[in-house]
Amino acid sequence: MRALDDLDRQIILELQADGRASWTSIAATVGTSVPTVARRTQQLIADNLLKVAVLPSLGSTGPVETFFTRIGCRPGTQLDVAAELVSRPDVRWASMITGTYDIGIELVVNSGPTRYPRTMLELQQIDGVERWYSDLLLHVYKVSHDWYKQIVDGEDVQPPEVPLCSPDHFDKVDWAILESLRDDGRLGFQTLAQQVQLNESTVRRRFERMINDGCAAVFTIVPAPALGLEAETLMWVTVEPAKLSDVAATLTRHRSVRYLGATLDGNSLLCEVIAESTRGLFDFTTETLARMDGVIGWNASVELLSLKRGFVETPWWRDQLAEHHPVAQTLGHDLTSQ
Repeated sequence: MRALDDLDRQIILELQADGRASWTSIAATVGTSVPTVARRTQQLIADNLLKVAVLPSLGSTGPVETFFTRIGCRPGTQLDVAAELVSRPDVRWASMITGTYDIGIELVVNSGPTRYPRTMLELQQIDGVERWYSDLLLHVYKVSHDWYKQIVDGEDVQPPEVPLCSPDHFDKVDWAILESLRDDGRLGFQTLAQQVQLNESTVRRRFERMINDGCAAVFTIVPAPALGLEAETLMWVTVEPAKLSDVAATLTRHRSVRYLGATLDGNSLLCEVIAESTRGLFDFTTETLARMDGVIGWNASVELLSLKRGFVETPWWRDQLAEHHPVAQTLGHDLTSQ
């Protein structure tokens, strides 16, 4: 994976703030020409280091429950299992991790007494899956899409509320617009209007309504290591029950925390931390967690390779593995040709 220079990073900052920002506005902010911004962004996309997608918010297909699941694989099957998981529409997030399990996923299922058991059986029957641990996520405090800006600014922040939506907020035209923007979130309104056979102003108005109502969001996906951030870690922070809300409020504001949710098991908080290095992670554990009133302890897994974020497959994971494992390149070619 190639390293990015300062201009690449500045462009990514602007795209994390608004993945559909115009070349003109980005160029004005970063102090370069419009053709340079367009060329740099298109190169990042071509190199599988950047992807912009527009996706509906949770709840858009009805009430859902979210589970965090860790999966242990039979030796030698991790890549095949990862590919199966990434292809599933109910897997929102996935990563290869260290520890006693090989892969972690965030699983979103429609609410109902039988839906999760069926899903669990489907996943456990994937060839190579040997062990399984799943926990219900009771509440999500933070999902940070502009996490790189937090790190660069070096300031703690108060993130917005995690939005939920409802099926009655969408009609067939809205879904057609979102379907076109899923693969290319920067698709122009004129092209988009032609695809859904409506006039451009109608498409623009519908898109802006979905964004402003919190029923859809623009995701800019980029690998943290390319930005010089080498330590991505999942932490299960055990908290005194009476202090759970206070600890969550503090961690939610912390600049190194990209995701925070409350789990059902063990009065714990699931915390995704991103840092420049192992030293930065050490500082987070010793200077933040260890000194926080109410924190009893924690355990953790390093994220080795991000496979999926926000229901979107990361465009770089197959390339990264193919550098060291020829089978990954073959696997990626086989799946994309189906």
